[in-house]
Amino acid sequence: MSKTIRMTLFIICLVLGIMGAFCAPITFSGEDSQAEEVILLPIEGTIDPGTYSFVERSLEEARERNASAVILEMDTPGGYLAQAESIRASMDDYPEPVYALVRPKAVSAGAYLALVADEIYMFPGSRMGNAELQVLGGGTVDEKLVSDFESEMRSLAERNQRDKDIARGMVRDNLTLTDGEALEEGYSEGTVESREELLSMVDLSEAAVHEKSPAFADTVVSWVTSPVVATLLLAVGMGGLLLELLTAGFGVAGALSVVSFALYFGGHIVGDLAGYEVIIMFVLGVILMLVEAIMPGFGVFGIGGLLLTLVAIVLAASTAEAGIKMLGVALLMAGVFLFFALRFLSRRGILRRFILEDAENQESGYVAPLDQQHLVEKEGEALTPIRPAGAAIIEGNRVDVVSEGDFIEKGATLTVVKVEGTRVVVREVK
Repeated sequence: MSKTIRMTLFIICLVLGIMGAFCAPITFSGEDSQAEEVILLPIEGTIDPGTYSFVERSLEEARERNASAVILEMDTPGGYLAQAESIRASMDDYPEPVYALVRPKAVSAGAYLALVADEIYMFPGSRMGNAELQVLGGGTVDEKLVSDFESEMRSLAERNQRDKDIARGMVRDNLTLTDGEALEEGYSEGTVESREELLSMVDLSEAAVHEKSPAFADTVVSWVTSPVVATLLLAVGMGGLLLELLTAGFGVAGALSVVSFALYFGGHIVGDLAGYEVIIMFVLGVILMLVEAIMPGFGVFGIGGLLLTLVAIVLAASTAEAGIKMLGVALLMAGVFLFFALRFLSRRGILRRFILEDAENQESGYVAPLDQQHLVEKEGEALTPIRPAGAAIIEGNRVDVVSEGDFIEKGATLTVVKVEGTRVVVREVK
């Protein structure tokens, strides 16, 4: 068990370490660090945990380089509200101006981040708005959540002296503004034809622009936290774990399980969806299930380990509801995988190494032990010292016995207190 646990922890740490290495800040060399700099961050596609990882790391690097400003060049249909709120926190903490450049759209969570920015600029033909909340996988959004988000959008608008009713319309009525409408309503500081024009408008025309791009790990985070891929990872992880528990020592299934779970939890941790406590909870759950498999008890370890594992999986997801849905589908897929995997291994004869197939029947020469319940309350004599096992003469027959823990000398009188299968328990008569 200790070897399996060590290997599990090693692979998890290895995956997290590789992801962390790819997420490490990239510094510029051979440049004058005293010159004015502007960091350009393209926000493209869905705003997800990978986006948060990219923006948070880039803003930290911009802070270290004392960049004069950061520009979010936005082309996004929206995404996860939780990650957008985490990005907002990083933007609010940045000491210098953060500008939003809408090119060509900032919809839903993108509109939210645009309002977080200090100033908004838009390309001709671009649009911004339509911030209606939706539930992943369908369903009705809780009115309390909608009301809270509407209040936050109105607060952001008020912060930069914008019309609060328009922010409300973006949430409640799917209101979308074109670049001209945004300029007219005070929702943008200008319509620009190029990045250079924007820099000129904010008095940074002489600044060096450094365009960042997502690291490989950011792409991995976006990939492994998507509902479809996350569900597949859970299915492979649970299927491999169950197969490993059923066929102890068959390491391929265990390796696949560990890698799948490491990617699932690692991606959700790097993407700010979960903390390291979920890994501790998950590993503890697996350890308890291994203890149950190796030293079967009353099911306490197994049930406790299973519950810890399932709770950790749900807590690591973007929402508890999404986690439960993914877990349900993954369990079904893992069951199908396990069924076909066991059939395949059975046909190849591999399971014979782990499963006893020989029947203990009379035709094979097996004889069941005699029932000795009739010896209860019978007296006899210790044939050998009993400490705590030994032999006694009871009703003229030699019987292997055990004491209740006390030492019984040879020749002492004893009585049978109970019989448990082939185990005859005796007590000295004093």
